[in-house]
Amino acid sequence: MTSPELAEEVLDDLELLRARDPRGLLPAVAGAGAQVRETARLTEEAGLGRVTGGGRPRGLVIVARREGAVAASVLRALLGSSSPVAVEVVPGPTLPVWVGPSDIVVVATRTGAGRYAVTPAYEAARRGASLLGIGAEDAPLRGACSAARAPYVSLPPGRVRHTTLWSMLTPLLLLAAELGLLPEGAAEPESIATALDEVATECGPARESFVNPAKTLALEMLDALPVIAAEGPLAGAAAIRVADQLATLAGLPATGFRLPDQRVAACAVLGGPLAPGDEGDFFRDRADDTGRRLRLLTIRDDDAAAHDGAEEREPRSAAEAMEQVLRTAAAHDVPVSALAEHGDPARYARLPRLARQLAVADFSAVYLALALDNERAAHS
Repeated sequence: MTSPELAEEVLDDLELLRARDPRGLLPAVAGAGAQVRETARLTEEAGLGRVTGGGRPRGLVIVARREGAVAASVLRALLGSSSPVAVEVVPGPTLPVWVGPSDIVVVATRTGAGRYAVTPAYEAARRGASLLGIGAEDAPLRGACSAARAPYVSLPPGRVRHTTLWSMLTPLLLLAAELGLLPEGAAEPESIATALDEVATECGPARESFVNPAKTLALEMLDALPVIAAEGPLAGAAAIRVADQLATLAGLPATGFRLPDQRVAACAVLGGPLAPGDEGDFFRDRADDTGRRLRLLTIRDDDAAAHDGAEEREPRSAAEAMEQVLRTAAAHDVPVSALAEHGDPARYARLPRLARQLAVADFSAVYLALALDNERAAHS
């Protein structure tokens, strides 16, 4: 296992970071704000009016995997259970049997290729559903959309794998806004891009570890078994992304729990056999401890619904459940990291606040991968 001291030296050495990053993950993550602006422009040029002109659909079906599926989960969490339009997320290639002329089908994929992307596009057109495609330039999916006279958001070739979340999410947010499913201004691209730009400044490679929230989090995760506690459904969607990035980029397994409904399981893990427990003085030097240790990573959402169902046992509030989880962690000496709680998170609206959380997590996963030299080993 790489020592924290050596990892910190790596993270503060710009030349070494560049050498360990052959795909350019760091520049790609730092460019998330520009990605939002560019994708918003490309979406406008694609002409969503051809999809939204008929008014609200009965259902919105999003065919996506990996980053596209996370984007769809974020949208579904934003709309919530009170949405007048049912949102279904499927991996493809098969569409739900009920899809028809009253529905909108969005196929969101970085490559725009493969049976799971192209087949549902042709099938949606055959059934008379409205279609929107998101994918690479000159991809087979674009041909399917052209045949159906459907809009296609053509992504530039420079998009780097594992860093295209905002290329998938931005068109979905704009589509939902045009359909009147989101409050006015809630999905404004510029406010989201500005929040992402701020994180790029705060977490960029030129900032040293002791003043860099993403590098600090990466160092905390270096010897950790992360347990992610997400406050409500939107934070839960973010937790899926965080766990996937930690696993895919850094090879680090992470377990996620959405609160309040998974509070019991989260507390059981934090107080279970992997917890440090009573191992002497809490203030002891842990430098000599061996192996990975549980670390709680919290993702907060102050706008999460106050209750998650009238029939649930106490506590029904996501915030109350989070406090119980934090108390359990403290009682069992489990250290805690709070995702993107630096600065003044309260000054951001809900989506820009989520953007900050996702951006810090992306930076941290990349830094962790570079500290472990995973990227160079995988792509040499």
